[in-house]
Amino acid sequence: MHAIFETTMKKIFVLAIAALIFAACGEKKPTFTVKGTVEGAQDSVLYLYNNSLSGAVKLDSVKLGKDGAFCFESEAPAAPDLYCLNIDNQIIYIGIDSTETVTINAHYPNMSQRYEVEGSENCQKIKELAIKQQQLHQQAMALERNLDLSRQQIADSIQTLVKAYKYDAVMNYIYPDPKTIYAYFALFQTLGQWNLFDRQVAEDVPIFAAVATSWDTFYPESDRAKHLHNMALKGMNDNRQAMAREIMAAETAEKVVTTGVLDLELPDATGRNRTLTELNGKVVLLDFHLFSMKESAARILSLRDLYNKYHAQGLEIYQVGLDENEHFWKQQTDRLPWICVYDPTGLSAQRYNVQGLPEFFLIDRSNTLYKRSSQMKDVEAEIRTLLANPTVSAK
Repeated sequence: MHAIFETTMKKIFVLAIAALIFAACGEKKPTFTVKGTVEGAQDSVLYLYNNSLSGAVKLDSVKLGKDGAFCFESEAPAAPDLYCLNIDNQIIYIGIDSTETVTINAHYPNMSQRYEVEGSENCQKIKELAIKQQQLHQQAMALERNLDLSRQQIADSIQTLVKAYKYDAVMNYIYPDPKTIYAYFALFQTLGQWNLFDRQVAEDVPIFAAVATSWDTFYPESDRAKHLHNMALKGMNDNRQAMAREIMAAETAEKVVTTGVLDLELPDATGRNRTLTELNGKVVLLDFHLFSMKESAARILSLRDLYNKYHAQGLEIYQVGLDENEHFWKQQTDRLPWICVYDPTGLSAQRYNVQGLPEFFLIDRSNTLYKRSSQMKDVEAEIRTLLANPTVSAK
């Protein structure tokens, strides 16, 4: 009886262990595999990274042997994600969206261009995009080195190349299936330090929105979907605000012409608010200035000359500083004899539809806008006219 009991307990124990082992196996998380070879890279270390939103995260590495063979296995992502193989900053980008096995056979050096990929449409599309981006960069560099072209010709030619690249990326990679990781990859391609697609550019906003909407639908809980969603919303808001500013500037320009001066009320270095209308009875040179620009010193000298000649006759200068650094602005204006006020927001310049700096306007003794810089060939002659004839009115 005792023997039967002992045998039964052993069976139960064995079954229990088997059940635990089965349960442990059942809890194993799904994985993806990246394998293949890198020829010509013996003794180099090959890394597998996850290109997360917060930066590259190393998942695995291997020192390559003579045959260059490698095999990485890692936990499959819950939503499509970007990875890469890296040897000394030679990078092959990989898109993974499930438990697939991707085979990559590369040739080192220049493996970022010289490789074949099997087992993944995502990775094939990413390869196409990466190589096209590299070719765009090479073409842009060749233009930069072309001594027969002017800077404007180089800029125009690069812009043409970028426009063609973006059209190809949008029509052949992004819009056909915006929920894919290669569509996401295309959206964040760069040329040097510049993003090829910019959420602040009006024509690019719908492209960001298309990808964001698709990812919101298919992968609503993923970090990349949330990131895209926020970027698209920010882009739309920024563009709406930019349009509103343009409308305001256009309306303001019209008001400046038809209703006289638009008053400004801005603080000087002591914190006292100074207005244009307090200068009624004087001829005012309204000057918008950036002290950090290279032409600043020469500009200030010319203003000093005008001020010294005509201040006693009724000329006043109301200079709006647009520098971001207030301390720097105070240092630059400390010894200037005219009215210096500070506006780091630039809203005052927007009100006067200022398109470039420096920019200035003349206001007559009746506090009415007379002319802006583009309407004057000789500002000193115009000042003399206004000072000599108080009845001269805005044109």
